[in-house]
Amino acid sequence: MKILFAGGGTAGHINPALAVAGTIKEHHPDAEIYYIGTAEKLESKLVPEKGYDFYTIDVAGFRRSFSVENVKLNLEAVHKAVVSARNVRKILSECKPDLVVGTGGYVSGPVVRQAQKMGFKTAIHEQNAYPGVTTKMLAPHADRVMLAMPQAEKYLRLKKKPIITGNPVRSELLATDKAAARAQLGLDERPLLLSFGGSLGARRINETVTEAIKHFNGNGRFYHIHATGSSGYQTMREALADITLSPMTDLREYISDMDQCMAAADLVICRAGAITLSELCCCGKPSILIPSPNVTENHQFHNAMTLKKSRRGGSAGRKGFDRRKPDRVY
Repeated sequence: MKILFAGGGTAGHINPALAVAGTIKEHHPDAEIYYIGTAEKLESKLVPEKGYDFYTIDVAGFRRSFSVENVKLNLEAVHKAVVSARNVRKILSECKPDLVVGTGGYVSGPVVRQAQKMGFKTAIHEQNAYPGVTTKMLAPHADRVMLAMPQAEKYLRLKKKPIITGNPVRSELLATDKAAARAQLGLDERPLLLSFGGSLGARRINETVTEAIKHFNGNGRFYHIHATGSSGYQTMREALADITLSPMTDLREYISDMDQCMAAADLVICRAGAITLSELCCCGKPSILIPSPNVTENHQFHNAMTLKKSRRGGSAGRKGFDRRKPDRVY
């Protein structure tokens, strides 16, 4: 069995693919897993770490707002799309997958679309309550459409009923014990605050956390792990240069041991990305959600409000967000 995954840019598109790939390998050790992503985004680090064959294409997303600069960038994106289509055809012809799975992001669009044109079986998975442009484009021609939440179906044109799957969550996240995780991180009985703004970071969250660290630094009341994201680490370090960070404050660019940190945490402050919310639910963590206003179709707001509605007694789907609900949504 040969399966090719496509999805990238952020952890929210990559981790679902890796979770599914891991489950497939667990049940079918002889399965061949391939992955197509970009050379400069997070998938170029995470996928090879799992030992899967990794192919890259050069693609870019389209800018929606009008400006001279964005027109130029969109023309470059069109050129990259044409070139990447040729590269995708070559990869597909070489791998000959039994199934091509897209998990979102602009990298999955040309891969799954080309696979559909070449007659390969395709499946797509939408993690959010409000589907993205790529999902809307691919859904009418996909052999299977999988949704994390049933609310997304009304926004799609489908040739058959979708499968409501919920979001794939990494198995190690479910298997980690809180006490063991705290021991592994060297924590005592004092609470742990975990905060992050996504794999790329969030400027406003980083700025707010910077002020919080300055205020609480050294009081010894709680531990704090904060991930700045790739775009904010140096800025935060410079902003905190005038103080000596407490040993109880752990400032990181990216949390590579999220299973340990999530299991150990007593409160999580974060964005409302779909995979993050699923992980919070599975781990049963109290949370404060701050949906990003900068994402396509404002989908993080829809994710957070779906979760909030389910807390008030509404339904988010049996396999969607239905365990622990957020304590605050901002």
